[in-house]
Amino acid sequence: MPTATRKAAERTSRFGFAFIGVLLIAVNLRVSFVSVGPVLGNISSDLQLSSAGAGFLTGLPLIAFAVFSPVAPAFASRLGLDRALWLSLLILASGIVLRSIPLPGLIWVGTAFIGLAIAFLNVLVPSLVKRDFPTRVSQITGSYTATQAAFAAIGAAVVVPVAQTSPAGWRLALGIWVGLALIAMAVLLPWLRRHASDSARAATPEATYRSPWSSALGWQVTLFMGLQSIAFYVLMAWLPTIEQSRGVPATTAGLHLSVFLLVSVFASLAAGAILHRGTDQRLMSFASGALAFVTFLGLAVAPDLTLLWVLLGAIGCGNLIVIALSLFSLRTVNYPQAAALSGMAQSVGYGLGAAGPVMFGGLRDLSGDWTLPLLVTAGIMAVLALMGVLTGRDRVISSA
Repeated sequence: MPTATRKAAERTSRFGFAFIGVLLIAVNLRVSFVSVGPVLGNISSDLQLSSAGAGFLTGLPLIAFAVFSPVAPAFASRLGLDRALWLSLLILASGIVLRSIPLPGLIWVGTAFIGLAIAFLNVLVPSLVKRDFPTRVSQITGSYTATQAAFAAIGAAVVVPVAQTSPAGWRLALGIWVGLALIAMAVLLPWLRRHASDSARAATPEATYRSPWSSALGWQVTLFMGLQSIAFYVLMAWLPTIEQSRGVPATTAGLHLSVFLLVSVFASLAAGAILHRGTDQRLMSFASGALAFVTFLGLAVAPDLTLLWVLLGAIGCGNLIVIALSLFSLRTVNYPQAAALSGMAQSVGYGLGAAGPVMFGGLRDLSGDWTLPLLVTAGIMAVLALMGVLTGRDRVISSA
């Protein structure tokens, strides 16, 4: 085989393996906590949780995102990016198992472990994309975002039937997702051999960059990330409960959540394909935020059209997450800076996101119905649309 042909084949092989690795990580990024929403009523009844307590349970992973995301870049720098990703999958598998063990308090410990693991994975995957796919950031981001949404949709669809047909109920329905983490760990085990070269690369001058914490653009991206996360996690936590309180059967509400996630798959793929065509994302960011605004407003004032609002929300949220994750790479000059911006945005951003389900549940307890929390969230989405105009401008954080 000619040398040029052999090198091209090696590059294709490396690209394919790296792409498969990103997708395997992606399947674990949502399903383990998105699947909680459809059985939240069962969990609340079993553990005697209030609405605010149930909101705290769904928000606990987001609190972990906020607390541990800033640690992820240093974690990866010390261990190497590939080892850090693999160990994060191990922590995730441990958390899923602990959450399903019927012993007092373990649901909280397991949920915290899940939040820690996904915090690290969420921060480090954009850095991985920046490193291994520097010219295809939006396309790869759209692909792995669509993959995680697809598996989350499967989880939302099957969790209620599994809980209803098994004596172990919701514990088994949430515990089965450990299999996905174990598969990813097994397939990605060869990545650990890349540790030495990865650490050497981290020590090069490329690692020098301006901290996003001192950048106005860094803060704008962070706020965009946080506000869009409020939209997604409020819907994941409360949409099935809202529908059930309005007379929709639990299985149907779970299927609606599955529809939301499936539609968001195609929205994410479309967003990834569109974003890479230009360097300015203002129009798409604003329009996606506007769809989120219409979704919550519609759920408040026209509940009979819930499926329409679910579809519009799926398109908006599917676009927004791809835009937010792509911004970590599009607004930075190298992959260490991308990791730093990702850590910052997911720390502060998910801190805001964590407050969303808790705030929503608290407003529901205060007002006695869903109108007030839905309208307040709609107002937040209006701010998100305006923030999209700022973050969508073609510029980057300086290198020093």
